[in-house]
Amino acid sequence: MLLHACCAPCSSAIVEWMTGNGIRPTIFYFNPNIVPLEEYEIRKNESKRHAESLGLTWIDGDYDHEEWLGCVSGLESEPERGHRCEQCFAFRLLAAARKAHELQLRVFTTTLASSRWKSLEQISRAGLWAQQQVEGTLFWAQNWRKGGLYERRNQLLHEFNFYNQQYCGCEFSMKH
Repeated sequence: MLLHACCAPCSSAIVEWMTGNGIRPTIFYFNPNIVPLEEYEIRKNESKRHAESLGLTWIDGDYDHEEWLGCVSGLESEPERGHRCEQCFAFRLLAAARKAHELQLRVFTTTLASSRWKSLEQISRAGLWAQQQVEGTLFWAQNWRKGGLYERRNQLLHEFNFYNQQYCGCEFSMKH
C-alpha cells in the first residue's frame, strides 16, 4: 500500500495502526504546496526520519511549487476548505495514484484525512477522482480521525519530538 504523507505528525498514528494490523506502507511524500522551501524541507526531513526509524520505504516526490501554483490558479482567494483545497488534494492524490501504479501497489491512501482542519468529503472525492484517472489503482478513503488515532497522533508528536507546523502548507493557508 502507498501512503501519501503530508507530514510526520499526521502520519505517525496511521503508520502505527497500519503496521499493527499487518500493513507495511510505502510512504510517499509529495507536497509541492508547502512554502517557504525551508518549511518544506523541515517537514520532509521529519517524515523521512519517522519512516526510517520504523524501517519503512520512504519516497520523496518532486517539489515543484510553480506547477502547484498553476494547478490552483484562479482559486487563490478561496477560503480554507474551499475549491482551492479540493484542487490541491486532487493534484497530490493523482501523483500518489501514479506512484502507486508505477510501484505496482494497487491501493493508495493519504494522511490528509487525519487533519480536523480538512474536509473528509473533499479528500474522498479527490482520491476517488485520482483512482479513476489511473487504471488499476484503488483509493482507500478512510477517516483517520476515529478510533483514538487523533489522540494517539498527539502522543506520538511528543514521543518522537516532531516539528509541528501551524498551517497546512501553502501561502494561502497562512492567511487564515
